[in-house]
Amino acid sequence: MTIDLAALDAADPLASFRALFEVPEGVIYLDGNSLGPLPKATRARLADVIEREWGADLIRSWWTNGWLEMPGRVGEKIGRVIGAEPASTVACDSTSVNLFKTLAAALGLRADRRVILSETGNFPTDLYMATGLAALLGRGHVVRDVEADAIEAALDPSVAVLMLTHVNYRTGRMHDMAALTRAAHAAGALVAWDLSHSAGAVPLDIAGCDVDFAVGCGYKFLNGGPGAPGYLYVAPRHQDAAMPLTGWIGHAEPFAFAPEYRPAKGIAHALVGTPHILSLAALEIGVDIALRADIAAVRAKSVQLAEAFVALVERDCAGLGLEVTSPRDAALRGSQVCLRHPRAEAIMQALTAHGVIGDFRPPDTLRFGLIPLYLRYADIGAAVRVLAEVAQLQARIA
Repeated sequence: MTIDLAALDAADPLASFRALFEVPEGVIYLDGNSLGPLPKATRARLADVIEREWGADLIRSWWTNGWLEMPGRVGEKIGRVIGAEPASTVACDSTSVNLFKTLAAALGLRADRRVILSETGNFPTDLYMATGLAALLGRGHVVRDVEADAIEAALDPSVAVLMLTHVNYRTGRMHDMAALTRAAHAAGALVAWDLSHSAGAVPLDIAGCDVDFAVGCGYKFLNGGPGAPGYLYVAPRHQDAAMPLTGWIGHAEPFAFAPEYRPAKGIAHALVGTPHILSLAALEIGVDIALRADIAAVRAKSVQLAEAFVALVERDCAGLGLEVTSPRDAALRGSQVCLRHPRAEAIMQALTAHGVIGDFRPPDTLRFGLIPLYLRYADIGAAVRVLAEVAQLQARIA
């Protein structure tokens, strides 16, 4: 089997995007699904915020430089990335805090039901937040998690909200958002999707899928930097639902400093505290890059990168104990490939030492993010060559 990686790179319609990122020499970066690399334009943007907006304009920047509008402005751009209706997305807080807010709102809309349904393999913090909320409410609410294939059967009349991550962090398996949302609605439940591993990597149409709530982070495929703000989507039909956190920025008149809380109209009342201006400025650069890229081309390259990666692993690493655990069907897979190996942690440490950076998930998973905007097909070939060498060494050690 021959894969002409050079020809694929020569024909790549996204090749020019690599120049927009800081990719260190000698590094093959396969962990952008944990932390995206630094966009080159971010340095200048942050310098301007620090030196001119903060340094010279001081507190006037809340009005003269649009600081107050940043959660809505950046959120609106993210809304375009995820296929949301206008005025339904804000950038704020963390994914976990936003999930808490959306789940509480959903439970308020389904007050006669007590179950938050999720997938057993969901991202742990999502399960933690849901469990904590259920305990806080203290009204018999529970979190029920089932295997992915049993989700539809578990949608009984007790389920208030189905909480799922669109792309599973450990396997890369991608749920059918439209089908599961329809199934939940047919059972009388609402749906809250975590888009952290899919926004900016796969085409999304949450408005077309009739999604109720969605959250996600800004530091993976959106390249907003470590700890970048998350985002929160509320379908227009639910925007009058009460939010559990009622902070001053979500007030109808935040600068009136009234003693009583009056929620702002629409999605703005999902805001809580003072916006994180430096982080929002960095995130906006990453989101702008994502909007410049044709998401269909991004998805097509993601699929090709994954197919090449799997084919090369199976050819060059045969007999070395590596098992592909991500779905083989591209329609069921996000923009990552996961492998299982009994010495996965040692293999990933050795790969990193050789400049091939992926990540390890206990107990035995090697995870490789395939990010089309800066990854070359040649990088895939080089990464698999190093993987084969490292796995051979581990086989001798074992």
